[in-house]
Amino acid sequence: MEPSDQTPHPAAPEPPAASISGRLLSLDALRGFDMFWIMGADSLGPALAAIKGGPVLHAVAEQLDHVAWRGFHFEDLIFPMFVFIAGVSLVFSLGKIIPRHGKDAAFTRMLQRAVLLYVLGLFYYGGFSTPFSQIRLLGVLQRIAICYGVTGFLFIYFRPRTLVGIAVSVLLGYWALLALVPVPGLGVASFEEGKNIVNWFDSRFLPLRKWDGDHDPEGVLSTLPAVVSCLLGVFAGIFLRDPKRTPSEKAFHLAGAGVALLVLGYSWGAFFPIIKKLWTSPFVLVAGGWSALLLATFYYLIDVKGWQRWCRPFVWVGLNSITVYLAGNLIDFEQLASRLVGGNLGALLDTAVAKGLGTLLVSLLSIGAMFGLARFLHHRKIYLRL
Repeated sequence: MEPSDQTPHPAAPEPPAASISGRLLSLDALRGFDMFWIMGADSLGPALAAIKGGPVLHAVAEQLDHVAWRGFHFEDLIFPMFVFIAGVSLVFSLGKIIPRHGKDAAFTRMLQRAVLLYVLGLFYYGGFSTPFSQIRLLGVLQRIAICYGVTGFLFIYFRPRTLVGIAVSVLLGYWALLALVPVPGLGVASFEEGKNIVNWFDSRFLPLRKWDGDHDPEGVLSTLPAVVSCLLGVFAGIFLRDPKRTPSEKAFHLAGAGVALLVLGYSWGAFFPIIKKLWTSPFVLVAGGWSALLLATFYYLIDVKGWQRWCRPFVWVGLNSITVYLAGNLIDFEQLASRLVGGNLGALLDTAVAKGLGTLLVSLLSIGAMFGLARFLHHRKIYLRL
């Protein structure tokens, strides 16, 4: 569905950003912004690191790479923000179905989407073309599918106040699990990689392929706090659909909630480490805080102020995010770019202009190819709908 028209209401102090059940252009743009980094940061970070541009460029390149274990970089925000966005989106999509067709119809629709997304996740990691033992049951798309399914069920059948209680209980329970439960064979609780209860559980009970040897960053137990990341998006979506507040109030209150989550997350992180591969509770809060701040910013600029031209490329990608993601698995954009500006031309740029410039050019061109595909699909109204 295309973003809804924004018609001013004569009794309102300012025009509403979207109808109660309408689609937010800012949400599509933020999803596209997130997908831009999913599809481009893996090549952009090393490309910037190859250029000797001083401490500022080095700091930027560092932020475009995951932390090894403890800590938080910008690159560590990309995946949980997509989970957060999925939570916001389901409020608008399922929230439209419930009053029209009832909760059971919304549940059926949610379950169909979750199952299809999970199957696409299996396809993304090779499907049945790989040996059975190498099939990855839990991956990025599978985690999004599970979080969407569980959170969608909770949203349909439970009140927001109950959802808050569930979110708090999961975060505290996950902290207790990691901090207090001794790891079998180790005798004590630990947060270290391969020596914590979450990784141990994967090594014992998660079958088939695991991304990090005997454990997986998208493993079984770490999916529980990931559901809370999706619930934080649900809370943001419920707030954005509130007809009692003006769009400006929504933007500023959402930004305030983001700041509060960041303060709470970083404070808790002093005692319970922020670790993406374990999706620790402080990581949920920090990622949720940054996600809320970015959503508030996009919402204010695009839906409240009406500054929309700059975000069109992100909207193209956001409206076809799954298609673009799957295309990145089937089409090697970086190899395509290398055929155009790599090889001798890239080496010449590295030698004659600046070291690493050829690599950077290949990276930028591959990102441009991704935007080009999204624009092509958008202008021909080709969308992959789950």
